[in-house]
Amino acid sequence: MRYYKFPKWLRRFYPGAIWEFFSPEDSQKTIYLTFDDGPNPQTTNWILDLLAKHQAKATFFCIGKSVEAHPLLFQKLVNANHQIGNHTYHHMNGLHTNSTAYIKDVEKAQALIPSKLFRPPYGRMKPKQHKLLTEKGFKSVFWSHISYDFDPSLSSAKRMEMILKRVKNNAIVVFHDSTKAFPQLEHELPLLLDKWTEAGFSFQAIQTD
Repeated sequence: MRYYKFPKWLRRFYPGAIWEFFSPEDSQKTIYLTFDDGPNPQTTNWILDLLAKHQAKATFFCIGKSVEAHPLLFQKLVNANHQIGNHTYHHMNGLHTNSTAYIKDVEKAQALIPSKLFRPPYGRMKPKQHKLLTEKGFKSVFWSHISYDFDPSLSSAKRMEMILKRVKNNAIVVFHDSTKAFPQLEHELPLLLDKWTEAGFSFQAIQTD
């Protein structure tokens, strides 16, 4: 079963986490684009060029080992004034990882990624891990819609239908800065940005200050 958004009953295990934003009805219409798993030489530059075309800002949750492997590409994200976040060093599944090892992996990534925004890979971590990271000043960021751009078994038409139907004002939407997702992303993201722009949305990075 695909969960395009987290079931509400799960949210109570992660107090203080961000799932979406709220603002007055008359405020500017905003979508918060997020990209997980980069930086990636095969995809990041393309994403940056597309975002620039739409004057869009986004949040990139980066894997520490990828930042270490591609420091200039990571710096390009920073120089373009996009927000950055921590996605662990080894892309760990928290549910399958000892909590002490998990926190150490996040902190190893933090040495390369100067941000307290954190997104758990796969959206999976133990409540204890969330609590420990919160105590260390991290802010866990989940999402209000995941695009499933990494899943080629899902038809493009279905993916587009679901995202256009469900993404509303102040939504946090997950895409992937990855080779696996790129064939889907390359086709669908330009269409989505065009449609959302025509509908009056702007695209902002996540800010928690």
